[in-house]
Amino acid sequence: MDFIDLKTQYKALKREIDARIQRVLDHGQYILGPEVRELEEKLEAYTGARHCITVASGTEALLIALMALDIKAGDEVITTPFTFVATAEMIMLLGAKPVFVDVEEDTANIDAARIEVAVTPRTRAIMPVALYGQAADMDEINAIAARRGIAVIEDAAQSYGATYKGRRSGALSAIGCTSFFPSKPLGCYGDGGAIFTDDAALAQAMREIRVHGQSGRYNHTRIGVGGRMDSIQCAVILAKLGRFDWELERRTTLGRRYDRLLAPLAPRVRPLRIKGDRTSAYAQYTVRTTERARLERELKARGIPTAVHYPLSLHQQPAYAAQYKGQSFPVAEKLAREVLSLPMSADLTEADQDAIAAAIGESLRVAA
Repeated sequence: MDFIDLKTQYKALKREIDARIQRVLDHGQYILGPEVRELEEKLEAYTGARHCITVASGTEALLIALMALDIKAGDEVITTPFTFVATAEMIMLLGAKPVFVDVEEDTANIDAARIEVAVTPRTRAIMPVALYGQAADMDEINAIAARRGIAVIEDAAQSYGATYKGRRSGALSAIGCTSFFPSKPLGCYGDGGAIFTDDAALAQAMREIRVHGQSGRYNHTRIGVGGRMDSIQCAVILAKLGRFDWELERRTTLGRRYDRLLAPLAPRVRPLRIKGDRTSAYAQYTVRTTERARLERELKARGIPTAVHYPLSLHQQPAYAAQYKGQSFPVAEKLAREVLSLPMSADLTEADQDAIAAAIGESLRVAA
């Protein structure tokens, strides 16, 4: 059993993917070829954002977004301590300081009610993360930002395709950033990502930043990076778009089915909550359990892969711990001890899902 079944997906889309890649090989425009703008236009239409800028990765998307806002040394960016490291890493790379705000226990997303007290005169942006595929409380976060005159960057690396009050994740704030890493709900076959905004000036800045700050060939008007998404990776995403809505529906069906299958095992195994005014892209299906280590071992012995997203809150990571010494984010720390992600992809079969739930139940009974 695969944790994420990309092989079955490829078999279903082989003709489209192969044809799209062959087209790039035939025209030979491997960097900023026609597939790049074609994909950007389709992603704009899908999200409802006025501008899409494809970039080399989700991490690069965060960096370019921060650079476009001129985030620099001495600035502060409010974000969550319970996320993949890239969220804070890009802030620190620019010399700014991530200011962590604890998370909600039932969703694992940043707790919007705690944000405003963390704002200082140095705060330049808020960066909520749509963890596991579900957006944070974006209306509340945008309202705080508007009152304080700061920007919001949605780290939507795990949530492309999810909705919040009828709007698509990635187009919920001043800037949205997503990832097309292969394991993501919409993934390419390498690294890739995209940035979304309605602001024409920001879009122009980010387009220039991704090509070394160029406004024209060898005319460098700002500091930039080499952050382009390859034509072949764009071609892969283009081939996958035709199946994507079905995949999102399938992930939702499987996520809800997991909820039902695991309900009898509560409170020893508890799914995270999807709030009623939003949907999840189910980048992961994640549960909480205080018996994680043993459950991981038992499932592995039965041939069922699991993963922990994430085993340490960022302020506990070795590279960050000295800066946050003495600070505690109890909910994030608790979740880091308890979360466990189960196999999830659109091609997961009900039979495999039944086997996973049965194995979890058997493991818990053995330990009882």
